[in-house]
Amino acid sequence: MLPRTEGSGGGPYAQGMNSDFDFLHGTWDVVNRRLVKPLTGSTEWDEFPAISTCHGFFNGAGIFDEMVFPTKGFSGMTLRVFDPEREQWGIYWVDSRLGTLQAPVFGRFTDGRGEFYGDETHEGIPVRMRYVWSEITPTSALWEQAFSADGEKTWETNWTMAHTRRG
Repeated sequence: MLPRTEGSGGGPYAQGMNSDFDFLHGTWDVVNRRLVKPLTGSTEWDEFPAISTCHGFFNGAGIFDEMVFPTKGFSGMTLRVFDPEREQWGIYWVDSRLGTLQAPVFGRFTDGRGEFYGDETHEGIPVRMRYVWSEITPTSALWEQAFSADGEKTWETNWTMAHTRRG
């Protein structure tokens, strides 16, 4: 892990240096739980496995992972890039079914918990989207996605990924 140092115009981070997502480097077994019908009141969940392999770049200010969903027949890729001026991450997702980057979420880590927000649509409904990284240890981590269709008054978690480090 690289030390954080003072940088010009980048607050407490040197240009291109951040270690927030260093925990994610490597290969992970992932247990996915996805709500079958978000924003409908449904409580039916689909559980399925994935394998995620993650690498960093830009001296810690960038990270990408490829996630393979063997029982679903597709793969996905997450690109995370740190903006030292704003001191926040931009997170972008693309999967092999669509081949286009989805709308990004932006945020940061505070006290070991990462929260990231963005705007999206779900089946034609505008929603606020939230990603949360929590319960981070050297061998495990939890990611959650939630939607709010009422201006962030309430949130419905609709996808979780429990990560366990391989090897």
